[in-house]
Amino acid sequence: MEEMTGPLSGRRAEAARNDKHILEAARAVFLEDPEAPIAAVAKRAGVGIGALYRRYRSKDELLVRLAGDGLRRYIAAAQGALADEGEPWAAFVHFMQHCVEIGAGSLSLRHAGAFSSTEELRQAGMEAYVVSRQILDRAKAAGALRGEIEVGDLSLLLEQLQTIHIGDEARTSELRQRYLALMLDGLHVVTAAPLPGPAPQWEEINRRYEG
Repeated sequence: MEEMTGPLSGRRAEAARNDKHILEAARAVFLEDPEAPIAAVAKRAGVGIGALYRRYRSKDELLVRLAGDGLRRYIAAAQGALADEGEPWAAFVHFMQHCVEIGAGSLSLRHAGAFSSTEELRQAGMEAYVVSRQILDRAKAAGALRGEIEVGDLSLLLEQLQTIHIGDEARTSELRQRYLALMLDGLHVVTAAPLPGPAPQWEEINRRYEG
C-alpha cells in the first residue's frame, strides 16, 4: 500500500498545480478578453487542451469555478474584518484595501450574466451579502461610515476600481489603492450632504447574474 501512496500523492499534487495554473490563466485571459476561447486558457497555462477539458467541460463551467473562488476569497476577507477587534473604521479600511488587492469585482464587471448561475453560487452570494452587511453595520454603529451606504454600493465601487488598468501591474495596483483612498474619504464623511438617489438594491446587483 505504501508503494502506491507515493505515486498517487504525486499525481494529485501535479493535478493541483495544473488546476492552479489553469485558474490563474483563466482569470488573466478572460479579464483581458471576455470572448477568448478556452484554448487560450490552455495555452497560457501551459497545459494541453485535453488536460483542461478533463477538469472543466466548458468555458461556462470554468467561469462558474472562477466566480466561486472569487466569492470565497471575498467572504474570507470579510470574515477576517469581522474578527478584527480593533477600531471599526481601521478594520473597514483594511478590508476594502484587501478586496482591491484580491481583485474583488473584476469578474463581476466583465462577466455578469455571461455564465450560468448555480445554487452554490447563489448561496455564496447570499453569504457574501450577510457578512458585508455586518461589516457596514459595525462601522455605522461606530459613527465611522455614512449611514446611507449599503452593500450594493460596495459592490459597484469595487467594480469601478477594477476598471483601472495602466499597463504595468505594479502601477495599476498602486493607482487602484490611490483612488480607493479617495473613495474612503467620501465614505468616512458622515456629516456630508446626502447622496443623490437610493443605494442599489441587492436584487438589482444580483439580477445581472441571471443572464
